[in-house]
Amino acid sequence: MNENSDSLKKLIEEFTKLPGIGPKSAQRLAMHVLKGSMDQAKALAFAIVKAKQSLRYCEVCNNLTEEKICPVCQDQRRDKSTICVVEEPKDVLAIEKSASFNGIYHVLLGALSPLDGVEPKDLKIDELLDRIRQSAVKEVIIATDSDSEGEATALYLVQLIKPLGIKISRIACGIPAGGNLEYADQTTLGRALQGRLPL
Repeated sequence: MNENSDSLKKLIEEFTKLPGIGPKSAQRLAMHVLKGSMDQAKALAFAIVKAKQSLRYCEVCNNLTEEKICPVCQDQRRDKSTICVVEEPKDVLAIEKSASFNGIYHVLLGALSPLDGVEPKDLKIDELLDRIRQSAVKEVIIATDSDSEGEATALYLVQLIKPLGIKISRIACGIPAGGNLEYADQTTLGRALQGRLPL
């Protein structure tokens, strides 16, 4: 197929709009789709459209769900006294895969970023404070990213939650499992030391 084909160009262009996909990866994805059968291409297109039509934000925690309230919020076995605050629904997926948390979540749908015009009013912070005030929450775990936006969001949340008399904790950041100290940057190593656990 000619690289100058309008349909191929358009397909590659659409793939480059996805996060983490550069021009070469987009070209590989486009070629993979074109190499597959028409049924495979239709199945991919259908899955994208169906997900876009059926998924919405949970009315309680803002996680993605097909119902008004997500399965985590509906699950009576979850510890409702502990809320883990994350930036995006993808973070809930990551934590759930670890199978190490049995509380509930609150998804902010972003992080503070004044340079990008993201202010507190643009996030689901007021909803978080309402949940804390209206329920028997004992601990809030802040699990925002460790980049500058995530750290700024964490500090802002601490200022708002501390006066409510609720225990606040921050997920530890440090050396990944199987990692070597010599390859860790200074910030990561510093955080690993600060977040050390007693043995």
